Parts: sequence; C-alpha cells; structure tokens
Amino acid sequence: MMRIVLRAVLMCLLCAPLVAVQIQPVPAQTVPATRGEMKLTFAPVVKRVSPAVVNVYGSRVEKTAINPLLNDPVFRQFFGGQFPQRDRVQRSAGSGVIVDASGLIVTNHHVIKDMTELRVSLSDRREFAATVVLLDPRSDLAVLRIKADTPLQAVEWGDADRLEVGDFVMAIGNPFGVGQTVTQGIVSALARTVAGVGDYQFFIQTDAAINPGNSGGALVDTDGRLVGINTAIFSQSGGSHGIGFAIPVGMVRVVVASVKAGHKTVKRPWFGASLQSVTPELTESLGLDRPQGVLVASVQSFGPAFDAGIRQGDIITTLDGVMLEDIEAFGFRFATKLLGGHTKVGVRRGKANLTVSLPLVAAPETKPREELTLKGRWPLAGATVVTLSPAVADELGIDGVQEGVAVAEVAPNSPAANLGLTKGDVVVSVEGQAVTTSKGLEALAKQRQYYWPLVVVRRGERITSKVGG
Repeated sequence: MMRIVLRAVLMCLLCAPLVAVQIQPVPAQTVPATRGEMKLTFAPVVKRVSPAVVNVYGSRVEKTAINPLLNDPVFRQFFGGQFPQRDRVQRSAGSGVIVDASGLIVTNHHVIKDMTELRVSLSDRREFAATVVLLDPRSDLAVLRIKADTPLQAVEWGDADRLEVGDFVMAIGNPFGVGQTVTQGIVSALARTVAGVGDYQFFIQTDAAINPGNSGGALVDTDGRLVGINTAIFSQSGGSHGIGFAIPVGMVRVVVASVKAGHKTVKRPWFGASLQSVTPELTESLGLDRPQGVLVASVQSFGPAFDAGIRQGDIITTLDGVMLEDIEAFGFRFATKLLGGHTKVGVRRGKANLTVSLPLVAAPETKPREELTLKGRWPLAGATVVTLSPAVADELGIDGVQEGVAVAEVAPNSPAANLGLTKGDVVVSVEGQAVTTSKGLEALAKQRQYYWPLVVVRRGERITSKVGG
C-alpha cells in the first residue's frame, strides 16, 4: 500500500509543469579601494570657501545704572526714567562673508549695530579696519568695506530656492570668538518664521551647529556656494540646540546690488497695495479649498498694483510662477526682486485665474521728508519724525496709511519713549487737526496745552489717547 502511494506522488510531480527559479547571487561585500573612499571629507569645500569668511570685531558703548538697584524697574519709576548712568564699553565679535573681490563684506545688522572701531580678520590672519557702507535693519543685513592691496577671494553665489529639506549644508563662522569654525548638518525646514528678526520672515532652518558669534557667517551647500547668512538660533541656554536660521541668499544679493548701484539704503520694488493673510476663516468665503495666497485688502489709486490691474478682493497666488503659501512668502519673494523690468503676478479673481505684469519700480518720495527731532516739554519730545510718503512707508514697513508723520526713531528714556511710541508709528492728528508734515507737527508742539489728544496708527490699528502736556 505504501508503494502505491509513493508511486502516485511521484507521477504527480513528474506531470507538473516545471517552474524556473532564478537564484540571485549575493553581492560581494565591497571595501574602499582608495584612501579617499576610506575617509569621506568636506575638506575641499571648506578650503574653497573659508578664505571668503571673515571675523568681525568691534566695541559698543552701553549705558548702565551706577547703582545696581536702579536696574530694578520698581526703583527706576521713582526717577521718572532719568537716573544716574555710566558708560560701559563692551567688546563683541561676529562673522562676515566677502561677496566681492574689491572688499565688500556682508554681515548681520545686529552684529555691528552701534559698534565703533570695526575691524575684520581674514582666514590668513590679516586684519583691516572696516567702514560701514550700508545698514538694512529690515533684513538684518549690513555691508562693510575693507581696502586690501590685492583682490580678495569672494564666495560663489548659490541658489536657496534649489535647496530641499534634507540637503547637506555647512555653517562657517566665528562662534564665541574662538576663531573660524566649520559645522555640518542638513536643511531642517524652509520658509521659517523667526519672531523679532527683521521684517522678512522667510528663513532657512538647519541643524548645523550655530552659536553666538556665528551671526553674519556663511551657510554653504556641498558645492561651496553661498545659500544663506547665519543670523539666529532658537536656544534657552544661549548655545546651539540644533535649531539655527539663515537669511536666504536672494535677500543678500538685493542688498549687495543696492551698494553696487551707489545707494545708501536698499532700494526694493514698491507694490502699492495693502495685503492680508488668507485665514482659515476666510478660506470658505473666498471659495478656496485651503488657506493659500494673499488677499488684496486695498489698492492705492496710483502705483504699480493699480497700473497692473490688480484690484481689491483679488487673491495673489504666484510670483513669476512660484506658488505663494502666505503673506510672509509674498513679502520675501517680492522684496528680492531687482528693480527694473516686470514680474508676473498670478491673480485669482472670483473663479477666474489671471496673470498680470507688474513693473518693478522703487517707491516715490512724493513729499520732502523734513526729518527732525521733536524737543521741548511735550509728550512727543525725543521722537525723530519724517513726513510720510510711499518711500518712507516702504522703508519703515508702514502699511495702510497714506497721510501723516512717521516716527523714525525714539530716544531712550525720553517722553516719547515713556508714552510708548515706537519706530513705524504714524501720528495722523493732534487736537483734532490732521497732521501731514513733520514741520506741522513741530509747530503744534510749541503750543502749550494741558492735554494733547493724539491719534496714532500702529500696525494698522488706530489708537486714540489724551496725554498730559
């Protein structure tokens, strides 16, 4: 019986169709064939870039209270903001990047703000006195110049728009003043918002170690091309926690272009309209499937936006074909356009999608600035003011106001500072009288009053107050 069963099984196997089975050979384990393959390194990239990264040194004078108790706000209030102070000289160090062989160096504005006796040290240990060519607080960038006997090695420009999350990058700078240092990491995120750092919230985030002193240094890709200027870190201890931020190179190029054109300030294109974010609450009413783009809140009756045919209620979706997720993306993309020519603006109007051509021109100075510092015994004393114009509004980041007097600076511990005035505020009326020029505001200051009814616009909000004279 057992033989019959075995014979039947054998016959079934013989009758079954044959199936070819391919056996994949196990790949041979490879070993590095050369010394270069044994030790991967970024050294060639660093050698190419490091001569273009410099250390920036200087000193600044800070006011400190003579008595430590006066640092306590409870004690300071009894002095009405006026208390004995002394000067203290603070030494500081940062980083910079040579962007032109003639000696132009880009660094952060906050690195050299209020600094004197600026000096620059190169990677070959040569030192030079540096002069400030341009300051741009809005982008937190500054340009210095040094004079060397021979042309300097400048960094090669890169393209931050080609970066992707996960790409390798290197940060080169002068952390803690110890000298030139290189750290390596990846791009952690793009288009990040960093509160309190400039007006253009569009940063490259990296986990390459960035520490105090790295500010103003280079963020480069693996080809040694500049993709950003290191500018800030997120830290609770003051050291690196793997969250650093860099200004994309597109903004750097605009600042350098303004210097090469002979401008004392950065010239950026003027849009001529007030914009607002597309919030989740507005998404459904605008007929969108998700919050995206920028809503045009109002359009000035003259200006590039009006001339291009953009109207109130339009949604701006693209700039030169690049999708805009939010108002920060628009602000950065538009600010990095060079003057001259046109940019293609994608617009959604109702259910229609349009493309309009917008001229890239600078904001005009329709009125003389008449810059002056208010003095005397009145609440606005200590404020430096200028007559508002499209050019002034663009420089100070003022939106939604076309007439008034803009606050350009506020002296510390002055009546204006105690009142709470800040840079970018716009005084539109005093005692019910419209204020349109800085000299007109100064004339009102000479009129003795017990109370001053003021109307100030701050970040689009209209504030009415009555302050004592």
